[in-house]
This record gives sequence, C-alpha cells and structure tokens, in this order.
Amino acid sequence: MILENDGIRLRAVEPEDLELLYIWENDEANWRQSNNCLPYSRFTLKKYIAGSGRSIYETGQLRLMIDVLPAKRTVGTIDLFDFDHYHNRAGVGILIADPADRKKGYGSTALECLVNYAFNTLGLHQLWCNILENNTESMHLFTGHGFTLCATKKEWVRAGDSWETEYTLQLINTVK
Repeated sequence: MILENDGIRLRAVEPEDLELLYIWENDEANWRQSNNCLPYSRFTLKKYIAGSGRSIYETGQLRLMIDVLPAKRTVGTIDLFDFDHYHNRAGVGILIADPADRKKGYGSTALECLVNYAFNTLGLHQLWCNILENNTESMHLFTGHGFTLCATKKEWVRAGDSWETEYTLQLINTVK
C-alpha cells in the first residue's frame, strides 16, 4: 500500500479524529509553525472533517492522519496544501503532536510515504515547505529527504516583540 511503510499508515481524516484535531489546532505552541493565530471551534472542525473526502483537485489541500501500527495510535498529521494543479506542486506540512513521539522516525516515514504518493500517484513535479530558522528538527527531517534550500525570508514571522527568519525548501521530482 502506497500510504503505509515501516509501521506507519497515512489515512483520511475520520469523524472520530475531531477531539485530536481540536486539541492540536488550538495548541498555541503549533501556531507559529502553521501561520495560525486564531482558535478553531469544534463546529468549524466538524465542517472541515465532513468535507475532507473531497478531492485535492477541488479543495487544494489534503490532510492525512499519521497512525502508528499495529496499535493504530494517531500521532500526528501530514498535509499537502496550496496544491497547484497547473504547475504540479504543493506545500507540505507535518505535525507530530506529542513531543514524546518525536525523534522516533514517525515523521520521516510519513514524509517518505507522502512524497511517494505526491510524485507517483498525483504526478506532482515538486513539493515545498516553509521552516522557521529555530526548527532544526524539521530542517533535518526535510533535508534528510532531499529537500534543498531555495529561499531565505529574513525577519518573516513575528514572534512577540521579535522576528524570525523562515526558510523555503523544495524537492523536485527527477523521475520522469
């Protein structure tokens, strides 16, 4: 199965995921990474989940839940967003929610599965991501999967009274 590898399965969002998404989306610690600064209501998330079965070609995004097998414990999400069908590219975002679940290879395996799906099933030409300068774990994750730095946006993201630099990385599909 293309969305399963090394003890990880990527799956569609289900109604049962509402409480996890509510907690994760409203955790202010995640907001700077996702360029969000407002909480989500359960109602908004229910509507999102109800529409999540629509095609990436309709919505421009795809969220998949990251399950650890065989327990089927959900540890995070991985997203394609800003999908551009004409230019065959999309942004990638990933969250391993609990710090205790990080550095265990879950994000790496999930990213490998998503890249495979994006290039081999969706036929994308490239993927890109934005990473804040102090997020060395994400930088290591993405560069470890072949993403390369293509832009530096100095003082791009406000962090209280200071500013953070954001990097853009991209991965080009070289297999034709």
